[in-house]
Amino acid sequence: MTLNAEGHIQTSHISDSYNEGDAAFAVKASGTTVTESDAAWRSSSFLTESASASLRMRHRCRSHFLLMLFSFGTMALLRAVFSSLLLSPAVFALVQELDDTFKDSRMDDVWLVDFYAPWCGYCKKLEPIWQEVGAELTRSGSPVRVGKMDATAYSGMASEFGVRGYPTIKLLKGEMAYNYKGARTKDDIIEFANRVAGPAVRSLPSRQMFEHVLKRHSVLFLYVGGESPLKEKYIEVASELIVYTYFFSSSEDVLPESVTLNELPSVVVFKDGSYFTYDEYEDGSLSSWVNRERFQSYLPIDGFTLYELGETGKLVAIAVTDDKDSTEQSSRLKGLIQRVATEHRDQFSRDFQFGHMDGNDYINSLIMGEVSVPSIIILNTSNEQYFLPAEPVEDLQHLLQFFSSVLDGSAPAYGGDGFFQRIKRVAYDARSTIMSVFRSSPLLGCFLFGLPLGVISLMCYGICTAESDDTADDAELMKRDGFTDEEEEEAEEEEQRRLTGTTEDTGDEDEDGEKTKQKSPSDKKAD
Repeated sequence: MTLNAEGHIQTSHISDSYNEGDAAFAVKASGTTVTESDAAWRSSSFLTESASASLRMRHRCRSHFLLMLFSFGTMALLRAVFSSLLLSPAVFALVQELDDTFKDSRMDDVWLVDFYAPWCGYCKKLEPIWQEVGAELTRSGSPVRVGKMDATAYSGMASEFGVRGYPTIKLLKGEMAYNYKGARTKDDIIEFANRVAGPAVRSLPSRQMFEHVLKRHSVLFLYVGGESPLKEKYIEVASELIVYTYFFSSSEDVLPESVTLNELPSVVVFKDGSYFTYDEYEDGSLSSWVNRERFQSYLPIDGFTLYELGETGKLVAIAVTDDKDSTEQSSRLKGLIQRVATEHRDQFSRDFQFGHMDGNDYINSLIMGEVSVPSIIILNTSNEQYFLPAEPVEDLQHLLQFFSSVLDGSAPAYGGDGFFQRIKRVAYDARSTIMSVFRSSPLLGCFLFGLPLGVISLMCYGICTAESDDTADDAELMKRDGFTDEEEEEAEEEEQRRLTGTTEDTGDEDEDGEKTKQKSPSDKKAD
């Protein structure tokens, strides 16, 4: 940097930098001259701009901080308002607490009622789901009213409705009471309530409506035709089995061209991508046929659906697999059972229901044994028998032979509901209950089972020690007297002899006294 004759500063090359120590200002330019006043002005301008930028940054940070505080405050306020609404009586009024006056007023509406016990763990788990059910049915405008009743406080009314366990869910519609046996989820319970609360048989006026309903339901029962005795029977069966599935009716022109019926009226079931017509001579009563056909030929099975499948009167053939760790063997067994369900429907559909179950825990508790994974088992839920293949299933022909052997009685049956099996079941259930209590809450298990055992042990100890103490006291008393049992007997005999001898001596003395009295005075003097 140099100073020329005019008093200007000559800069050859200065970078864009500002040093706060010496207040030097430079402009990135080659051969550019500025006056000292210009340099001072530009320096002051730079300082002003820097200060302004810093101030703007502080204002921006402060604004962001205030906005963040406002957002958090708003969220907290909304959360508090939402919580207060959830806990308000208006929301809980969606599920009404019923008492003994319910018997007189229930006929006016359709009611979905949960019969519970305050101490029941399953009832407590159902409580939040039940609140959601009440809110959803009210929000959707459903005619079903939702309530709950303490079955322990109103045991008489619970008995009238046939309540045997907790929780029990029933839909009350006029004189009818329908039991719910499905999964205890909000969607399943709401679907059950809407299905049962509506008409037993719903009409399909158009082909578009038929196609729409067919897409929504995996199993669909349809009456085709006009008024007839068969329709009356169909309505009667629908009123009985509406808890399980939907029932519809339509005219023949509603059906697509691919559906052909040999005669009208007819009852048809649509499932598994096909349709099957009811034949009174081959299928028996309409109620039995509907009960057998209300499930898909092959479906996933769990604890809730297993006994519903058993209520169809069929044997349940299950491929026990592990969906979390699927292997080639698991996929092969599932595929074989699916082939039997579809390709051999005419041969086995009347007697078997097919499916697969994830894991073997439920099956193990059911048969009180161990089933390998993957494997195939056939259950008869009516008498608790089960069948296992003698050898691992390798192909379709082997599986067909196994099913045929079960039907003709050549396959060995295990389990059952005999006397010894019932005793085994009681012991197994008691053991399982104790183990589950200790696994879930060790302290509670120790209190429930340890305290009674401790009390019983103390009582037995007290009884045993009391008897031993009495024996010890008797022995100590005899020892203190210096006698054993033999010595005591000898002492008693000696005492008896002594008493006898004393008596004889007394008699001799008496005789001597009498003789003395008979002597004369002279004799007495001589004596």
